[in-house]
Amino acid sequence: MAITLVNPEGLPEIDVYRQVSIATGSKLVFIAGQVAWDAEGKTVGEGDLAAQVEQCYLNIGTALAGIGGTFDDVAKLTVYVVDWTPDKMPLFLEGAARAAAKLGVTPVPPGTLLGVAALDIPDHLVEIEATAVLD
Repeated sequence: MAITLVNPEGLPEIDVYRQVSIATGSKLVFIAGQVAWDAEGKTVGEGDLAAQVEQCYLNIGTALAGIGGTFDDVAKLTVYVVDWTPDKMPLFLEGAARAAAKLGVTPVPPGTLLGVAALDIPDHLVEIEATAVLD
């Protein structure tokens, strides 16, 4: 595995992600922001943040599988959520957990979550981009 996830001493331990990702692979992969589209380009989970988060994660998993990788190769995630407020965190975590169960992984790479006013399609509530490193 090209990615080692750690919580260095002196930084708080966060349950849902690790503070640092150490990459040792030779191929750097940037995955475009994934939204809640299915394979046919139809929005999944209209109005349902958990369902859309799940679909975004599954789309990242599909993108990685297409190049011979897995979620274990993800070094960093950047998440954009429309009208983010902290009370939405349980829905976000629910969607991530459902996707993790389907993918058979524990996706805890370092991440940045940003609240945004809108995304490209009004029905989209979340967009997630990933950086991965493969051997």
